[in-house]
Amino acid sequence: MAVKIRLKRMGANKSPFYRIVVADSRSPRDGRYIEVVGTYNPVAQPAALDINEELALKWLQDGAKPSDTVRNLFSTQGIMEKFHNAKLGK
Repeated sequence: MAVKIRLKRMGANKSPFYRIVVADSRSPRDGRYIEVVGTYNPVAQPAALDINEELALKWLQDGAKPSDTVRNLFSTQGIMEKFHNAKLGK
């Protein structure tokens, strides 16, 4: 089973709110997911980002592939750097 870390859109019209979820790559965008890793609210000033770092690193080490947007969000939080350092054994 190919697992991805991606955004699930929530919220009302014109005011999106996203959950960062781990899901099977075959499931639809807002469909079934395995686990919630965090939340992202781009409407707030500044944009609100809340990520459970331990869960995110666990799923990355287990082979889950982040989407491009999630990869950028993880990079701003420093999660991708920690993942690469752990992967290289530093």
